[in-house]
Amino acid sequence: MNRKSAIFGEFKDYTLAVARGERMVDPGESKVWCEQVEDGEPETSAAAAVDNSHFIQSVLRERIVEHVFVGEALRQLWKMGARDVEVLRSEFDAGGYDLVMTYRKIVRHIQFKTVLENGRAARVSVALKLMEKPSGCVIWIVVSENLDLVSYRWLGNPPGERLPDITGLKVAKGTKADAKGIKHEKPDHRIVPLSEFTLLPKIDDVLRRLFGPLP
Repeated sequence: MNRKSAIFGEFKDYTLAVARGERMVDPGESKVWCEQVEDGEPETSAAAAVDNSHFIQSVLRERIVEHVFVGEALRQLWKMGARDVEVLRSEFDAGGYDLVMTYRKIVRHIQFKTVLENGRAARVSVALKLMEKPSGCVIWIVVSENLDLVSYRWLGNPPGERLPDITGLKVAKGTKADAKGIKHEKPDHRIVPLSEFTLLPKIDDVLRRLFGPLP
């Protein structure tokens, strides 16, 4: 079976073009797409082949995962007795974050990333602007084919402390190439490897990382 390899941004551009009617899906196109790291370099391990519906409708997938996470987080906080919670959503991620969650005096600016359970993505692009927030963090959510939340990868510090310094990491590249086929660097983004993240098995673990001790 033919496979097509591309980074998430290219899948996103493809998805939006189809949604806008700017291009048609060719029946002869590859039905299996392979995930590639965001800076355009090949994976060191074998890429995972997945049904391309996860990329054709990738924007929808990201929104579903975000809403499921918020619902699960609020439900668990309720069960823990933490009721003084607010959730604010960013319309676009110019500030480097997707969502703001507050509990009492703690304010968390969160950037979400998602990866399929059997995906091989070994790194993600993170905006430097997230470091400007008082308690910025990244939650990389591992999901099943059915978009169940399987586990979490955490990058952040305790409440009140800024995101770990990522300025020394590799500069990310844009998802689109210019007329010469060159993908230029994005000086305001860094490539953060999987090794920088802490694996958290349950949402309770994530909530305690976000807000510290809970009732």
